[in-house]
Amino acid sequence: MSSLHTCDSRLTTKTRDAFEVCRTRGLSMAMDIRNLDTVGAAITTCEMHTGGEPLRILEIGGPNLVGNTILEKRKDFRRNHDHIRKALMREPRGHYDMYGAARVAPDCDGADVAFLFMHNEGYSTMCGHAVIALGRYCLDTGIVQPKEPETLVNIQCPCGLVPVYVSYKNGKSGSVRFHSVPSFVFCTGLKVFIPELDRSITVDVAYGGAFYVFVSAQELGIDISFESPKKKSTEMGQAITNAAKNTVKVEHPDSEDLAFLYGTIIVDTSTLESDGLIRQMTVFADCELDRSPTGSGTSAHVALLVAGDRMKMNQTVEFESAVTKSRFSARAINEVQSGRFDAVTVEVSGNAYYTGKNVYVTEADDPFKTGFVVK
Repeated sequence: MSSLHTCDSRLTTKTRDAFEVCRTRGLSMAMDIRNLDTVGAAITTCEMHTGGEPLRILEIGGPNLVGNTILEKRKDFRRNHDHIRKALMREPRGHYDMYGAARVAPDCDGADVAFLFMHNEGYSTMCGHAVIALGRYCLDTGIVQPKEPETLVNIQCPCGLVPVYVSYKNGKSGSVRFHSVPSFVFCTGLKVFIPELDRSITVDVAYGGAFYVFVSAQELGIDISFESPKKKSTEMGQAITNAAKNTVKVEHPDSEDLAFLYGTIIVDTSTLESDGLIRQMTVFADCELDRSPTGSGTSAHVALLVAGDRMKMNQTVEFESAVTKSRFSARAINEVQSGRFDAVTVEVSGNAYYTGKNVYVTEADDPFKTGFVVK
């Protein structure tokens, strides 16, 4: 794992000066921690965001996971070390919509590094916003040696190997693009009864590293513009996911561990033909609202649009978050096969940024060792 001070060389002069003031005044967090009665190891993290969606990267203090494959290690984390996820994702150390990643040893040919992903409910199989951030992180921490003008970082995710291309100029990492795992349409025109609406709606289901339900805002009669309140829309997204889980059983040709509905994406495609822009809002895990346009969801959406002849191969479309107005660019670059499914490889591009470094501890008498959630 990277050391606590891995990213210090990337900090601005003012930030480095602030760290030095803390050290000279005896305010070193590491020194304070040694005087605490704690349980377990102190955990250090690097904090980033992509399109406003947070990423907490676990650096030091993580568990030694058992398993020969990344999916086996994912199971071990969930079964035997879930208290770490809960402590880092939930309040008071995190918040309801926090997202995280933990580095593990890769088991896939060609992989430079591997990561598990975590959120308020558990562990996901793919995360595009995280991959964009981790591309920069892998260069800036020396996991992969950077080279200009672009560096390839092969990241193994639970869903498979994801090639990530990070721009690099004058010693600084920049924008990132990744190539998705095979993304495909599972079903279209599915009727799902929503108890909260007391009626059925028509949805599509597609995969881009995780399975998503897609439904138009017009179908729901709701507004997902940037200015609109998000609470009711978020609750509706979760209600649709729950209802769809009771209606359809998804399947994936590679592993049963990938075959579950991860969330619902409410979309507004009214400006696709005129402006090449799609607005979307993703509710995933346990009613978690994505601040970014959702990388894996964008991959799935591109597969859906290509299959429906609303988007051509190599046509670039902008996907905008209904929450933050942040954008990903995406295009289908290859036609591939995934078991019985006609699929595409999708290139998704975006930007990620550093927000800080943290050290987390758990005192022995803390009643909230594994945190709590407030919906």
